[in-house]
Amino acid sequence: MRGFHIYGIFLIFGLYTSNGAIRSGWEIPEDTPGGKTLRKYFELETARLESRSLAEIETPLDWKAQRSERVLQMQKMLGMPPMENRPPLKAKVTGTIKSDDFIVEKLHFQSLPGLYVTGNLYLPSVRAKKLPGVLYVCGHGRVKENGVSYGNKTHYQHHGAWFARNGYVCLSIDTIQLGEIEGYHHGTHSGKMLWWMSRGYTPAGVEAWNGIRAIDYLLTRTEVDGSRIGVTGRSGGGAYSWWITALDERVKVSVPVAGITSLRNHIIDGCIEGHCDCMFMVNSSQWDFAEVAALVAPRKLLISNTDNDIIFPLDGVVDVYNKTRRIYKLLGVENNIGLHVTDGGHSDTQPLRMGAFHWFNKHLKGESSLVKTTAEKFFEPENLKVFTELPQDEITSTIHDSFVPVASAPELPNNAAVWKLRGDQLLTKLRATTFSGWPEEDSIDPAPKLYKNSVFDGVRFQQYSFTAQEPFQLQLFLMHRDGLELEDLDLVVLNVLDETSWREFLAWAKVGFEKTLASYETKTLDKAGWNEQRKMLNNFNWGMAYVAPRGVGPTRFPIESHKGIQIQRRFYLLGQTLEGMQTWDVRQASRALSVLHGMKNVQRWMQADGHSAGLALYASLYEEGIHRLDLHNLPASHQSGPQYLHILRYLDIPETVAHAATRSQVRIYTRDTKGWEFPSKVGKNLGWGSRQFKVQVLND
Repeated sequence: MRGFHIYGIFLIFGLYTSNGAIRSGWEIPEDTPGGKTLRKYFELETARLESRSLAEIETPLDWKAQRSERVLQMQKMLGMPPMENRPPLKAKVTGTIKSDDFIVEKLHFQSLPGLYVTGNLYLPSVRAKKLPGVLYVCGHGRVKENGVSYGNKTHYQHHGAWFARNGYVCLSIDTIQLGEIEGYHHGTHSGKMLWWMSRGYTPAGVEAWNGIRAIDYLLTRTEVDGSRIGVTGRSGGGAYSWWITALDERVKVSVPVAGITSLRNHIIDGCIEGHCDCMFMVNSSQWDFAEVAALVAPRKLLISNTDNDIIFPLDGVVDVYNKTRRIYKLLGVENNIGLHVTDGGHSDTQPLRMGAFHWFNKHLKGESSLVKTTAEKFFEPENLKVFTELPQDEITSTIHDSFVPVASAPELPNNAAVWKLRGDQLLTKLRATTFSGWPEEDSIDPAPKLYKNSVFDGVRFQQYSFTAQEPFQLQLFLMHRDGLELEDLDLVVLNVLDETSWREFLAWAKVGFEKTLASYETKTLDKAGWNEQRKMLNNFNWGMAYVAPRGVGPTRFPIESHKGIQIQRRFYLLGQTLEGMQTWDVRQASRALSVLHGMKNVQRWMQADGHSAGLALYASLYEEGIHRLDLHNLPASHQSGPQYLHILRYLDIPETVAHAATRSQVRIYTRDTKGWEFPSKVGKNLGWGSRQFKVQVLND
């Protein structure tokens, strides 16, 4: 294994594959029109983020100049409260149990008011001096009987016991998914809580915050030497160990076990499908995972893993290690990082533990002797339980509703210039965070290429292709009365399609695009729908354009199924959302229309329904020349969609509509006027009138 520095006392290497899917069930479906294209896209985007990961760090001064800003970025991606705002812990010991040579205190504290953290504090029975303190963060080990959760701290109790028997004070804490008070780790994975993306919420942030507050608690204990603090955990606890150590420089020694691997393993090899949301930050800064690991430098770090772990594959672990080791080498502390690999799968084995224990002994106690004591369980789970009754004021079980605050509606403006300034500032913030995954402005030529040109029933049908973003080549369909030149049009309406409206479009549009659309299954030809379109085009000098963004129609890939959820999570881990990138596609389609010969001065409208209406809304904010928006059944909150990273931290859809109405005429077609009071009040204050903004109630 030439090329990396290895802490090797307990090193056992097995064989592993460096490429390919980890499990066939985790592969991106390629039996859909867009499946192969999607996989290629993920490969390109992953390679882009890999190529820039820590690439600009060439000297120790580079790292010194950037590290503080990177820590702030990570805090934001985890959705954490400000570090300086730490309320009282209100810690309480609820009981004590003893073994022959150590004591366990059962305790809880509040990391935020009502956010209870349950834990067990392991102390040696004999303490002649202050001892090093270790935070053990538990992974996914459920211990629950008859509907009562004893907490994953009871599953991992052998670790706390080992540390106490060997001269440490160890605090082992529950996580919110598997603790005594049960919350959620699986919001986007299996809980259908995709709004977590828009909230900018991830349980990883809660676990990191709870871990940092746990260190706060350790430092209140007179038994603990605050200059010798370590953190470790396995699996989920390994991941949380990374977050805590990266953010909290009070941690001097860290051993994350089976808690990290490369972005490539997650996106391309599909490991993301084996992980809950607790394993990921909201990656709006578009990091590879080595950028998390590097934040530990120059402190003592041992990366520990097995050689056959399918959710933390060794090739990715080694990649993270090598990139992180380069930073340690730049800082002149290469011996402060190690890689410990044993054989086996994803399991808590004694060989893995021994490497961690030796690392702590060496760097927190200055001891180099062999570790002879094994980690053993001493107690029944019920003996370690903290609460006899759960507190009535707990918010732990619903922390996803409050941990990341949402923006409140601003004061109603009375000045158009002030309102425009706020809108401009918001667009800048959103472009840098929410839409950071978009390509650089004007980096992709939007010029469409004519693919089909025909006439049917007095209507001219033109089909174009344009580049939205490599490798996505999208279709743009344009219809207008035959005999009209493009420059003679009064306006062109760009219809943004979802899968339902795409199929409705096919049902009548095949009359003119019969050859190019013949391969797409449709219901019986909608003659009434076609006649309606034909009459409209014959009566008005209008052009009707249609675009299906990526994932819809010609590039369809599943988004409704569980597999589709995992596809959306891949976007999320790349610092994007599917709907965010579809919004970019709409922008490119609008640009493609604008550069067609003769279309420069033709009014452009946009029209869409449901989530697609949200795509049109946000696209209009970044594109000049959108004269009018017709938005049908637009959700009144991003809580319902569309999903954009962090968007709710800045604004919600009603405010977005109010900003859009300063640029374009806006029509909201809805069955419920609730939620649209804010843009109506803004319009009244700024004197827009019904022509500029109108809410129209639809009748069933």
